[in-house]
Amino acid sequence: MPNLTRIYLSTNGLTGKIPVELSNHTELLGLDLSQNKLEGGIPPEFGRLTNLRFMSFANNRITGPIPDSIGNLSNLTTIDFYGNGLTGSVPISFGNLLNLRRIWLDGNQLSGNLDFLSAFSNCRSLNTISMANNTFTGSLPAYIGNLSTVLETFIADNNRITGSIPGTFANLTNLMTLSLSGNQLNGTIPTPITAMSNLQELNLANNSLSGTIPAEITGLTSLAKLHLDSNRLVGPIPSSISNLRQIQIMTLSRNSLSSTIPTSLWRHQKLIELDLSQNSFSGSLPEDVGELTAITEMDLSSNQLSGDIPTSFGALQMMINLNLSRNLLEGSIPDSIGKLPSIEELDFSSNALSGVIPTSLANLTYLANLNLSFNRLDGQIPGGGVFSNITLESLMGNSALCGLPRKGIAPCQNNTHSRSKQLLLKVIVPAVVTLSILSACMYMLVRRKMNKQGKMSLPSNTDLTNYQLISYHELVRATSNFSADNLLGAGGFGKVFKGQLDDESVIAIKVLNMQDEVASKSFDTDTECRALRMARHRNLVRIISTCSNLDFKALVLEYMPNGSLDDWLHSSERRNISFLQRLGIMLDVAMAMEYLHHRHFKVVLHFDLKPSNILLDMDMTAHVADFGISKLLVGDDNSIVLTSMPGTVGYMAPEFGSTGKASRKSDVYSFGIVLLEVFTRKKPTDPMFTGELSLRQWVNQSFQYELSSVTDRGLLQDEPKHGIDKISNPSEDSSAILNTFLVSIIELGLVCSRTAPDERMPMDDVVVRLNKIKSNYCSQVRK
Repeated sequence: MPNLTRIYLSTNGLTGKIPVELSNHTELLGLDLSQNKLEGGIPPEFGRLTNLRFMSFANNRITGPIPDSIGNLSNLTTIDFYGNGLTGSVPISFGNLLNLRRIWLDGNQLSGNLDFLSAFSNCRSLNTISMANNTFTGSLPAYIGNLSTVLETFIADNNRITGSIPGTFANLTNLMTLSLSGNQLNGTIPTPITAMSNLQELNLANNSLSGTIPAEITGLTSLAKLHLDSNRLVGPIPSSISNLRQIQIMTLSRNSLSSTIPTSLWRHQKLIELDLSQNSFSGSLPEDVGELTAITEMDLSSNQLSGDIPTSFGALQMMINLNLSRNLLEGSIPDSIGKLPSIEELDFSSNALSGVIPTSLANLTYLANLNLSFNRLDGQIPGGGVFSNITLESLMGNSALCGLPRKGIAPCQNNTHSRSKQLLLKVIVPAVVTLSILSACMYMLVRRKMNKQGKMSLPSNTDLTNYQLISYHELVRATSNFSADNLLGAGGFGKVFKGQLDDESVIAIKVLNMQDEVASKSFDTDTECRALRMARHRNLVRIISTCSNLDFKALVLEYMPNGSLDDWLHSSERRNISFLQRLGIMLDVAMAMEYLHHRHFKVVLHFDLKPSNILLDMDMTAHVADFGISKLLVGDDNSIVLTSMPGTVGYMAPEFGSTGKASRKSDVYSFGIVLLEVFTRKKPTDPMFTGELSLRQWVNQSFQYELSSVTDRGLLQDEPKHGIDKISNPSEDSSAILNTFLVSIIELGLVCSRTAPDERMPMDDVVVRLNKIKSNYCSQVRK
């Protein structure tokens, strides 16, 4: 093939050595052998490919030195050797690559000093140098400032670089990312680099830098990410920090910074992550902290902060992790902390907090980790929510707490005084009696009004104001007498119709199949009905009402305009659904299942988790439907014996068939199968899966080195413009980066769908794992 100009064989599971014969194709413009299992060295004969512009061997098992002859390829614009086992130094001959724009050497075993950077000064089009995770030694030379003025990215993290940071970096006026973390750099932060107005990320963490944070740092007007943690910095945070108007992430932890935290810091409304832990900051926290409206993570632990916890913390609606532990804070825990709707981790341990624990903390839906140990708290420990599973370690060191005997904390003593008794007899008892009479009257009136109509299942008293009463006749009108034109779908439990109420609100009505024993008995007990109605989570399809009489039972649900996940994956008309959308949907599903398994007041098992039961709203947020139709599980660790199999073939856990028992781990199995289905776009019931071959076995056989042969080929094409192609190397490296995250996701699906229930990951751990994958992916996209 004398006219061959491009060889792109990425992600094909290729093995063996790189063929020397490729060097005979001297007309080659592009050579991409990335994402394979190639071994051996880079043939020196490739120096004959003088027309080559793009060369990528990323993510293979290539070893040995980089041939000096690569420096002959004067037309090269891109070199990508990321993720191999290359050794030796970078050839000085690379200085001949006058057209070089991007070079990735990350993740190898390259060594030697940094003299090759002098050669790179000849490459005047160079805009990216990435050499992290190697073993380079020596110091950064002053002539680094002679590199290309169009250089935008310089990354040298996790090497063995010593010495000080050259101030000549300031000559690189277009630099947007400067990352030198994880080295052995010393000296001070050079003042000249604080004038780099285009710099968006400065990462000097995990070094031995000393001195103060320069006041001139505010000259970095475009800075979004500042990482100075794990150094030896001293002194205050400059008050002029407020000039960093674009800052989103600031980590200054594990230094020796002191003085008070400047008030101006609390005015950064774009700040997402703030870590000032393990320093010596003192003083009190002002109410201004409530101005950080975008903050999701704040760690101020291990300082000398004093005073009260500001009530304005309750205004931080995006907060996920808040750590104020190991300070000198006093006073009570503000009730407003119970207004943080997204909070997952809260640590106030090792302070001098007093008073009672606010009962509002029990209402925090997503709060999984709460640590209040070693304070001076007293009184009754609240019940419900996070307190249902709280450990003794999270409360120890508060000798006056009471009311949790199952954890070894004594019951509360009843020391009611005579005045309290009089108040009880004269005021509270009559009020309760009056309220009971009124409630009874209301109950009778509602029953009389609905007599001979569909009887609506009444909510508990506490839920009465939020529970909508809808009669059978209203449902008939809303669906045009359950017309086929309004039929959305049908299944074993019944049919689902779209309806429009008199107030023009759109609903979905699931009419249960009365011939199905499981469905017809779904709401036979008030306990189960109440449990389902009280299931409140943003990723569950909300049950608006239930309608029931002798021959009709229905659930009235919120309507999901984007249909089901099954529609998006398998409809005859192919729909684009990106990697990030799929990941977000499965994280939504995981959080819903975590709530049903671990945070609802009764453990609810789904029994039939599958893509057709995952519905999507207008924003493509996933909502799990048909949860708990079959049975509730009493007790966290019990299993239940099923008289029938409510699940769907392909998604049912093996123990259904072998023992007839189900547990939370049965739902985890179904989740694992769905996770594999979402990223392979293959149903477990696909005709290709016959005999002993299942979806899980098919994927497992190809994991980890031939993953591309089983994952959906449309993942990369479906990724929107704001997604994967914003990664630093869009055209050549996007598939490599995407594959890295796919490995983690597929591995999770395989773990969740293991045969033995005890080997499957619980849903709360699944949520943590998916959150981490999504966070890391988004970090790559933002770079």
